[in-house]
Amino acid sequence: MQGNILIIGASGQIGIELTMALRTKHGVDRVIPSDIRKPDLELFNEGPFEILNVLDKARLEEVIAEHNITEVYQLAALLSATSEKNPAFAWDLNMNGLFHILDIAKEKKNLKVFWPSSIAAFGPNTPADNTPQYTIMEPSSVYGISKLAGERWCEYYFQKFGVDVRSIRYPGLIGYRSEPGGGTTDYAVDIFYHALDNGKYTSFLSENTMLPMMMMEDAIKATIGIMEAPSESVKIRSSYNLAGVSFTPKELAEEIKKHIPSFEIDYAPDFRQSLADSWPNSIDDSSARQDWGWNHEYDMSKLVSTMITEIRKKKAVSIETSN
Repeated sequence: MQGNILIIGASGQIGIELTMALRTKHGVDRVIPSDIRKPDLELFNEGPFEILNVLDKARLEEVIAEHNITEVYQLAALLSATSEKNPAFAWDLNMNGLFHILDIAKEKKNLKVFWPSSIAAFGPNTPADNTPQYTIMEPSSVYGISKLAGERWCEYYFQKFGVDVRSIRYPGLIGYRSEPGGGTTDYAVDIFYHALDNGKYTSFLSENTMLPMMMMEDAIKATIGIMEAPSESVKIRSSYNLAGVSFTPKELAEEIKKHIPSFEIDYAPDFRQSLADSWPNSIDDSSARQDWGWNHEYDMSKLVSTMITEIRKKKAVSIETSN
């Protein structure tokens, strides 16, 4: 019997897009999205959906057995800015959610696991430009600490118990299908909505804060790509560096102005600035490109034009629906 796919944290920014992509690829019935509550989205009414808290290990085991799950994408986490406001819960969710999946995979030998890390796992002492795969990692945020610890546990479970766990360090992700989710890089999503709504945006990061970013379509491509790669091609079992395009709020605003000439931006850095300052400017992802064939498709120009086009469409549909 063919195994099925479980997505935990499916109603988040990545989870929605991943559910769509995997259902397109494998069929609606083979992909089981789950979350602590079911969002009112047509996507989740088209096929199976499970109410699931990743911290409830017994329920997790039930769902995996009931649906004959052979692949798990564990996306449930508290993101960077939100984690700073609730460190104890962030640690509990981000770490014990991973432990539950790894422990189940240790016993259930045919379970393949995806767990995302982040550029937050680096830190202020990491080389900021073209950050190498192997380097100093001394994260200064709650989120980053949990991601670095998670990377070490992933490699440990692979080395010690043979768990087939795979991971990539996401840069800032930019997508149009869901709202910003509490991350420090979310300014790069929020800015498009403000640009289209009122032509103005106040950035919570300073104008020259360079950060690695990636279009959501590229992130989903990478996520599915590493899971489909032959086991022997996945040579790094902590987490792979992943890169798309790096830019500053000022550079992003200039690109947006090519489409919306009247757009204005100003800057009022808040507590998220110190988080951003501890992260890389750009990433060396040559290991991912060599080992399992990763390559990105969206440069800055294509990213901005796609975001503006798709958010305009989304707003037009919303207006039609409300009328």
